Amino acid sequence: MKRWLLVALLFVSLVPRAQDAFSFLGNRKSVSIPFRLINNLIIVPVMVNGTQLDFLLDTGVEENILFSLEEKELPLFNVEKIELRGLGSEESVEGLKSVGNTITLKGMKSTNQVLYVVLDEQFDFSASLGVPVNGIIGYRFFRDHPVMIDYARKRLRVYNRSRADMGNVLRDFVAFDLTIEKSKPYVKVGIGIDSLPRISKLLIDTGNSDAIWLFPSRDKQIIVPDKRLRDFLGRGFSGEIYGDKARISLLQLREFSFKRPIAAFPDTTSVRHVRMVDQRVGSIGGEILKRFTVCFDYQQQKLYLKRNGSFSEPFTYNMSGITLHHAGHQMVPERANSAGNRVDLSFGEKEIQVSYRFSLKPIYVVVSVRKDSPAEKAGIRKGDLLKRVNGRDSYQYTLQELNLLLKSEEGRHVEVEVERDSKILNFRFDLEELL
Repeated sequence: MKRWLLVALLFVSLVPRAQDAFSFLGNRKSVSIPFRLINNLIIVPVMVNGTQLDFLLDTGVEENILFSLEEKELPLFNVEKIELRGLGSEESVEGLKSVGNTITLKGMKSTNQVLYVVLDEQFDFSASLGVPVNGIIGYRFFRDHPVMIDYARKRLRVYNRSRADMGNVLRDFVAFDLTIEKSKPYVKVGIGIDSLPRISKLLIDTGNSDAIWLFPSRDKQIIVPDKRLRDFLGRGFSGEIYGDKARISLLQLREFSFKRPIAAFPDTTSVRHVRMVDQRVGSIGGEILKRFTVCFDYQQQKLYLKRNGSFSEPFTYNMSGITLHHAGHQMVPERANSAGNRVDLSFGEKEIQVSYRFSLKPIYVVVSVRKDSPAEKAGIRKGDLLKRVNGRDSYQYTLQELNLLLKSEEGRHVEVEVERDSKILNFRFDLEELL
């Protein structure tokens, strides 16, 4: 699909010199911003230079990043070419840097923002989440005001420190000390792999959907358990990320304890381009954070947590072994009550009028199959197009619903129909707990 990106090349001297802080529109104590929670990730509506986009809210990213701009007409100012590096095993990718942009969220606005544009069309969060995602917003949003993330209600609340009574707002929360290093938040927690927990420094990463990532190359005490799975962990700026998954004995945040959470151990090649701060050995992600209401206060270097109704949910993973991506749309005819095209059918002397309409429905493709997984043993391959799941057309599911089904419970029977090389194939397997 053609990429529509309108770039306005203006002189640097024309860029406003105002501060790039987010300011409140009107005399407000706080603003409330709704978000979608998809696979433990926060997707917020954002206006960039007057164009409506959807951004991932990511404490693990310093700058504002744009990608997946198909069919978006977006003016960008003061553009120069750059190279971007990050998570992934490949080399740098081509990008653009733009200065002097305006970003607006509900009740808040910032001018003179810097944007980095990823030009690699393979870098596409929309495919892996099944909903549109056009960019990432991180440190610049969190830097100046306390930001509360209510995972249960799917709401952000940003507080005007000069007007809000933060002591009253946070009276039921447990406070943790943060360090803000290279524009990212870090906290010290107890990590127990096969023994008693030891204090470890972790990045708090709202842009990571897993519970925990740990880097054995950063600490000799971090040893991947023998009972593990080799798995596809995702895609970063510099390519695909692979590693192991295993259960560790304990994650302890003071009085908050989690037994046998699932940790990911990415390969060394996948993190070689990441700028690690001193003593960091991993990350805490959305699978842990979603169990709390979370408040970040970067200026006071504090993190506040209050457990919610998801706190005691079990830690699960995709037991099928297949990773699905959204791969575009298909036209599907549906019966319509009134509006739509009409077809007259005759059966002898009887005539039947049928109204129908065409709707765009999602297409799902298998992008990876874990070795020795139930899906691989059944015969499913990378590149298979998903047609039906447990008797329903695949387009009747959202990607999130499919992912929840594939990690639901051990022994669950799954029947899938796929298209491969223009042939329809059927497979059956049972979900199997291997950790």
